[in-house]
Formats: sequence, C-alpha cells, structure tokens
Amino acid sequence: MNFPDILERLRQDCGRWITGSNAEALDPWIEVDAEGLPEVALLLRDDPALQMKMLLCITGVDYFEPDAKKAAKVEWQPHVEVIYHLSSLTQRHRLVLKVILPRWKDDVEGQLPEVPSVSGVWSTADWHEREVFDLSGIHFTDHPDLRRLLCPEDWQGHPLRKDYKIPPEYHGMPTS
Repeated sequence: MNFPDILERLRQDCGRWITGSNAEALDPWIEVDAEGLPEVALLLRDDPALQMKMLLCITGVDYFEPDAKKAAKVEWQPHVEVIYHLSSLTQRHRLVLKVILPRWKDDVEGQLPEVPSVSGVWSTADWHEREVFDLSGIHFTDHPDLRRLLCPEDWQGHPLRKDYKIPPEYHGMPTS
C-alpha cells in the first residue's frame, strides 16, 4: 500500500484525528492529534491492509530557538514533536506519525506536555517512551512505568530540551 492509500484509509476511520500530512517528505508523515493517537495506532496495527505491527522508534524533537535574534527569523512557533516510525513487514510499507504538542502543558513553564502512551499497542513503546520522557521531557499518560531510563531518578531537567542548562554539579561532583 502506498502513502496516499494509507492516508486515505486512516481518514476513513480516524479522519477527525488527522491534522496534516506530507507525502513529499523524505519519510512521508501523517500528523495526528494527541487525543486520537491510541485510536489511530490500533487501526494501523490491526487493519489487515495496514498491519503496522512494528514500532521502530519514537523520537522527541524540541522546536525552540533560545537565541532571540535567530528566533525572530524562524517560521514556526516553539513546540515539541513526538515522532513514531512504523513498519509492516507483511505489507512491506512504512509510515511516520507525528504528534505536535506545546512545549509546556497549559503554557506553564516546567509542566511537561502530555501525549497518550501507545505501549499497550506496541510493547516496544515502553522503553522508547521512557527515553523520550527522560531526555525530551514529554509525559506519556497511562504509561505502565514512566520513569527515567538514562539519567538518574533525581536528575533535574531534560537534556535534549534546547533551553536545558547543565547543572554545575551533581551530588557534589562537578558535571563539566
């Protein structure tokens, strides 16, 4: 199944959750509203024509420019994206899903944006979501065990956020 057919199939059953797409990208993608992500994920996995049974990775991307001069020139508003790379081995097609979130929940700095967990759809999402939570500061609601994966549990901040500041020390030891 090619990208236009996959997009049309998703629009048939989950059209209210599809908020954008780009067929011309190197990896064509479909943008999904966060609230509808679990429904879209189940359709992608369970539909016989789609069979996206393999979640390859989840990535968190911070679209924020901390330099005021550079920020004035960008064409986007600060936000974060959660990107899901999916594959169907039986149908031999791939897809990228995007969920766009505000940088902070309710525009309150420090309050992590939220997206539903898909660990109940693809078990491999368990670790991928923990990594994105740990490094990019995105909270996955209904995750069975959302905790840090790479940083210590008491680490402050999320190192892949563009406004992250490395603490000068950790438990009395210099960090730089």
